[in-house]
Amino acid sequence: MTEDKNISIHGQWSSRWAFILAATGSAVGLGNIWKFPYITGEYGGGAFVLVYLFCVAIIGIPIMMAEVMLGRRGRQSPINTMRSLAKAEGRHGIWSWIGWMGVLAGFLILSYYSVIAGWGLAYVFRTATGVMHAADSAGIKDIFGELVSDPEKLLAWHTCFMVLTMVVVARGVKHGLEKAVRFLMPLLLILLLILVGYAMNTGHFSEGVEFLFKPDFSKLTGGAILTAMGHAFFTLSLGMGAIMMYGSYLPENTSIAKTSIIISLADTMVALLAGLAIFPIVFSFPELAPGAGPGLIFQTLPIAFANMPGGQFFGTLFFVLIVVAAWTSSISLIEPAVAWLIENRGMTRVRAAVWSGLATWLVGIATVLSFSHWAFDFNFLGTVKHNGVFDILDILTANIMLPVGGMLIAIFAGWMMKPKHSKEELALNRSYKLWQFLIKYVAPVLVFVVILNIFGII
Repeated sequence: MTEDKNISIHGQWSSRWAFILAATGSAVGLGNIWKFPYITGEYGGGAFVLVYLFCVAIIGIPIMMAEVMLGRRGRQSPINTMRSLAKAEGRHGIWSWIGWMGVLAGFLILSYYSVIAGWGLAYVFRTATGVMHAADSAGIKDIFGELVSDPEKLLAWHTCFMVLTMVVVARGVKHGLEKAVRFLMPLLLILLLILVGYAMNTGHFSEGVEFLFKPDFSKLTGGAILTAMGHAFFTLSLGMGAIMMYGSYLPENTSIAKTSIIISLADTMVALLAGLAIFPIVFSFPELAPGAGPGLIFQTLPIAFANMPGGQFFGTLFFVLIVVAAWTSSISLIEPAVAWLIENRGMTRVRAAVWSGLATWLVGIATVLSFSHWAFDFNFLGTVKHNGVFDILDILTANIMLPVGGMLIAIFAGWMMKPKHSKEELALNRSYKLWQFLIKYVAPVLVFVVILNIFGII
């Protein structure tokens, strides 16, 4: 541990709200604005949303509290935090692998996440200049196909996004991460509210509200329940080192429980607002379907924007929103690796940010080529994947590393850590027993169920 247990060598958030904004920025990303709307559409709307909210409460919040608690107690990068805590609790050093897995997962996720965020950057300029507005539905699909199959263009946008990420991280906790999220998170919320206001004037807002909040339990299948459970876990950025790293910068007298609840509520609110912004627009066009899948954002919505009054302006705002959401997540994904390089290799923050960013950029080239020269098909548990390395990285991280990491965090916090230590860090009274029950029994079992489902065992 650090000499002063109360402050990380990397710095500290200036306030509880700075941490809340940063952690919410980490959680809020493409999963909220890109993935949540289309999986909600695929699984019938309201009933799926109810299950998702329930899973956030019983899985997401307890594991987030555990991860923040471990980060604040260790005050180092996730790798060194888990090594120190395992030693302090008299446990085997193998528990440090939770940290290694989290840092590696964040690194790999950012390598392809940056490429997808680059799509958003490209669409900002294409929408703002009227290229999308002038095209018909076939033309818009051709624009998307041309973008992802051109490695030079993808590499350029991937590079731009990684530079944006590295600049923020290189500036440190207070001058980089904190200043960025203080600006970007309010901007993200303002953009979302403007788009919700726009959706309210489509004439189909009530349909969007009904779709999101009126449950039809006949559409709720076992697959929908497990998908909701998995998404609740992934959307909060758990198991990838980011929340543990941000927790290490949390002031000692800040309530972990209250901040975790606020972050989870804020993350959920953004996902619901994204649904309220998107579904009324989709329902405005009979040929569009809410369950259009991953193409909903990049191929379906541009068709709607191209045919609506003010669509060019609001379409541009929407893709700016996509980029902002991705940016706030990307800086948290690379921070654990940067912190480890500073602690273990004696690098300056700027140098660590540059080396981490370059390494991530290089690995990202494999994803850039996955949509063209390196594309190949493979079968994963009965589903044919077409984009080679990109799909492999996505499956490895989202389907394996994150749920396993989250489950191990719950086991370590609930079973390996002495209750007096977790009680001291969480500073809970009567609700401590509830958290202990959820983190020891409920959360790890349900996450294990998700893992079994992913591999087709149940």
